Amino acid sequence: MGCVCEELAGKGAGISPVCIGHLWMFEHLSPQEIEALVGAALRRHYKKGQTIFMEGDPAREMFLLKAGRVKLSKFSKEGNEITLDIRKGGDFIGEQVLNEDFDYPVSSVCMEDSLACGFSRASFEKLVLQHPNIGLQVIKNLTRRIELLTNRAETLSSPSLEEKIIGVLSNVAKEHGVKDSNTVIIQFPLTHEDLSFLVGAHRVSITRAMKSLKKSGRLAQRGKTFVLLQEYA
Repeated sequence: MGCVCEELAGKGAGISPVCIGHLWMFEHLSPQEIEALVGAALRRHYKKGQTIFMEGDPAREMFLLKAGRVKLSKFSKEGNEITLDIRKGGDFIGEQVLNEDFDYPVSSVCMEDSLACGFSRASFEKLVLQHPNIGLQVIKNLTRRIELLTNRAETLSSPSLEEKIIGVLSNVAKEHGVKDSNTVIIQFPLTHEDLSFLVGAHRVSITRAMKSLKKSGRLAQRGKTFVLLQEYA
């Protein structure tokens, strides 16, 4: 089955080669089950700056990003926005829909024009009733995902702020980086404020630590993008 998303997006849209049927959540399914997934999926177009869902909204849909980038964030009690993650084409958004009567814990806003492909809770539950093995594999794959996120959290346990920053940038580079000779270039700008939220440190401390990393040669900057040596990425 061809990718319907490519037809919807048109030429030059930077469509991710990852199909909803080959997403990590749906690994180890049969070709027939994958075809059923693809056939039941919903497609959505979003403009830059458009909100996909807001923190506190009822979780009713989950999507694979086929093109574009999306920022996941929360607001503190003081009203400050906290950037938690940045998702690109090939990443999943809104997996909380699998929980009964659950609200989205974060807000999702498009950083670029984006195309998403996914399911409403009702359509996914209907699909699982028709293909029970899909539900079984989703449970197994979610367990593996929790292990991955646990390892990512360990990155922030380092007592050194410089090591925390390198760890966070390394994770970002693995998902959003482009290799260039012996370096990895993060494809979009990250401000010191973004890093302060991702690392959990004051912006002034981030600025000081960034200067130290650049001076030591572990980190470089080209325009507004960061560059890591591949040994750290």
